[in-house]
Amino acid sequence: MTRPVRIKDFSIGGDQRFALISGPCVIEDNDTPYRIASYLKQLTDKLDIPYIFKASYDKANRTSIHSFRGPGLTEGLKILSQIRKDIDVPVLSDIHQISEVEPASGVLDVIQIPAFLCRQTDLLVEAAKSGKPINIKKGQFLSPWDMANVVEKVRHAGNNQILITERGAMFGYNNLVSDFRSIRIMQETGCPVIFDATHSVQLPGGAGSSSGGQRDFAPLLAKAAIAVGANAVFMEVHPDPDKALSDGPNALRLDDVEGLLVQLKNIHQAVQ
Repeated sequence: MTRPVRIKDFSIGGDQRFALISGPCVIEDNDTPYRIASYLKQLTDKLDIPYIFKASYDKANRTSIHSFRGPGLTEGLKILSQIRKDIDVPVLSDIHQISEVEPASGVLDVIQIPAFLCRQTDLLVEAAKSGKPINIKKGQFLSPWDMANVVEKVRHAGNNQILITERGAMFGYNNLVSDFRSIRIMQETGCPVIFDATHSVQLPGGAGSSSGGQRDFAPLLAKAAIAVGANAVFMEVHPDPDKALSDGPNALRLDDVEGLLVQLKNIHQAVQ
């Protein structure tokens, strides 16, 4: 039985609708995330799809030391707070250190644990103690059943508001594959499961000093995930992905989102 996670005025896992988590990979400036959040909020309101805005204030696991990381904790949280207030949308971002939990929990509606840090016990426990919903991205190096131990760490700290995100599994070097059995397997933990359609087509380190990606396959995987029962879809988007400062090769073009969401909604209604 999936335990719904309440986010403001909707729930993931207990709603007859699927939810969308979407935004740019990283906060590049003041204007771009605001523009994306505003567009997606209007679109999801029109389509009656619950929506959470996502953007990272710091990309601490970039391939190269020279890669753009974002504005950092203080400035990034200011931007997310303004988006949350002005656009009236819940916000999500990822933390990387215990010291970030307190300031992040004062702004974020959902705290995200990055895939590479999903087994870091102290980080999970401290995030859990914030009382905020926690979205844990499954590590590319873990099986879906291994996530039961990760979930238990958060529950043991007294927090039952847990989401799990599937984002593909390592398949040799610089490649990921998606096993859609994992959605059902991880739902057996009682947690709603999100499918990350854009990170699942990432080619980690595939561009040498950065990750590559195959964005053309992201819509295909998103449709498959909804068909097998994912509770939400995670997609990174950008007005011009080829100029994005992080994850451009796997990000979807903002103008293409509406058509895809209509298709996802139709699939969801059909399988319901």
